[in-house]
Amino acid sequence: MNRRHLLQILAAAPLATLPSALRAEEAWPSRPVRLLIAYAPGGGTDNVARVLAARLQAVLGQPVVVENKPGAGGNLATDQVAAAKPDGYTLLMGNQGPMTVNQSLFPNMRFDPLKTLDPVALVADAPLVAVAGPGSKAKTLKDLLEEARQQKGQLSYASASNGSASHLAAALLFQMAGIEAQHLPFRGAGPALNDVVAGHIPFMVTTLPSVVSLIQSELVRPLAVTGASRIAALPDVPTVAEAGVPGYHASAWYGILTPKGTPEAIRRRLEAAIADSLTTPDVEKRLQEEGAVPSRMGGEAFGQFMAQERTRWAKLVADAGIAVD
Repeated sequence: MNRRHLLQILAAAPLATLPSALRAEEAWPSRPVRLLIAYAPGGGTDNVARVLAARLQAVLGQPVVVENKPGAGGNLATDQVAAAKPDGYTLLMGNQGPMTVNQSLFPNMRFDPLKTLDPVALVADAPLVAVAGPGSKAKTLKDLLEEARQQKGQLSYASASNGSASHLAAALLFQMAGIEAQHLPFRGAGPALNDVVAGHIPFMVTTLPSVVSLIQSELVRPLAVTGASRIAALPDVPTVAEAGVPGYHASAWYGILTPKGTPEAIRRRLEAAIADSLTTPDVEKRLQEEGAVPSRMGGEAFGQFMAQERTRWAKLVADAGIAVD
């Protein structure tokens, strides 16, 4: 083989391999897709993921298998997806904690999600609910904040855990109101709410699914919702901003991400499939039952949103001296 013939073969090699790569992208998905969840079954992230997966597999024509990988504050599943092959067959349902808060709480994280994952779409935004139990006489959020002022830093509030959306939303509320309060973290929303219902702790911010039955049974009183607007499940409950803390906004949110380097064609198709799934009445109804509002935010905007959230929560973590156990 002469030198000229060899150069011709080498030059043609990339062209020969290109059609198969294109065919792989065009055929995606040709097998089941894994959707990893950073938490145990039954929580808000898990519930939203399963609602989406059930519809998404009908749109994509392949099973979407939900896998729960709890641990390390959500970092375990996040790291696993970041290290996976970027071929569109391993997805992550990311939320506020691992994507935008943990970087301020865990000094030795192996991966930075904003650098090792590609955002595809924000699926849903879920405002939280501020509730008072028999340990408080407050009937409105203003009442609760006045109680806290009078107690001069002695009023306590529960949360699902250190650094959780429940914790950060309440910490932001008191910070913006210029009031000190004592944080009492629990291992989950359920145990925390038990102490609120028993009157041991007067106040908590939590997810709608975790507290809706207690509200209906009048065991706790809803004072405000933490989002930018009221929610359909509690139409008479004002937002925190309406109830006396202008400019306040906090929520749990859920979005789909892939390993960095996933082909754009696959990400675009997945983004379109998610948008299609979120327009169906059944999915919208199921998400509303979780206290979530379907989103229409695509990959680029989702990435910008996460960067803004990271800056916002990093400031709160630093100012409030929040640390993990």
